[in-house]
Amino acid sequence: MGLVTVERRGGTAIMTYANPPWGTMTATGAQEMLDLFRPLAADPAVRCVVITGGLPGIFIRHYDVDELAGMGEALKDRPPPPSQDGPPESGFLALVDGIAAAPKPVIAAINGLCMGGGFELSLACDLRIADPKAEAIGLPETRVGIFPGGGGTQRLPRVIGEARALEVILRGLTFTGEQAHAIGMVHEVAADPLARALEIAAEFEAKGAEGVAYAKRLTRAALDRPVAEGLADERASFLAVMGTASARAGLDEGRRPAEIQKA
Repeated sequence: MGLVTVERRGGTAIMTYANPPWGTMTATGAQEMLDLFRPLAADPAVRCVVITGGLPGIFIRHYDVDELAGMGEALKDRPPPPSQDGPPESGFLALVDGIAAAPKPVIAAINGLCMGGGFELSLACDLRIADPKAEAIGLPETRVGIFPGGGGTQRLPRVIGEARALEVILRGLTFTGEQAHAIGMVHEVAADPLARALEIAAEFEAKGAEGVAYAKRLTRAALDRPVAEGLADERASFLAVMGTASARAGLDEGRRPAEIQKA
């Protein structure tokens, strides 16, 4: 039996990660998730992907420390490897990049412990819904002599700002679900994060897929380029989406009188 299961509910795909007993992320688990996620991202029938944990009180605890230690041993006394050209094609880094770049919303239903690599995976998602009683959400890597290497140093500042992100990362802080929500690390808290994520996911079935895909791509790119470049892309993309069938249908619906729309 694998570490990842996928369930389809209408236009929503639920991806559940479970690696008993500890719920840590591993190279095997990351590749399995990637292999299952890629076809979901490419499937037009899937309008949203929800990722959650399959163990009680655990989303993804963190990346397996034994695997990281083994990597450290393999790199000992060697010169630093050259910077990689182009995006990674496999493994955990390809997984988080793929989630962020997917042309559809991805929601993290954080049902418990979510640290290190687990939180970095959630940062790649577009929305994060957490259990308010989740015991630890954050990036504790500096406590064990490393730092967040799965996107945490780049994505967290974009979520909560540079000053707060520096505090979280340098001090290796973790938070309860309520605390994480208070500082903006998660969007909402809910006693049943999966149920709430599915409610939000259902909204996307009524929205034009192309419009949502353009909106996600443009918004994610906004902080990575000059405003003029982003505006030019936005304007060209707006004209492109206006020609799609889903946009025409939505605009036709929007022209109807409000009392008819509510009927």
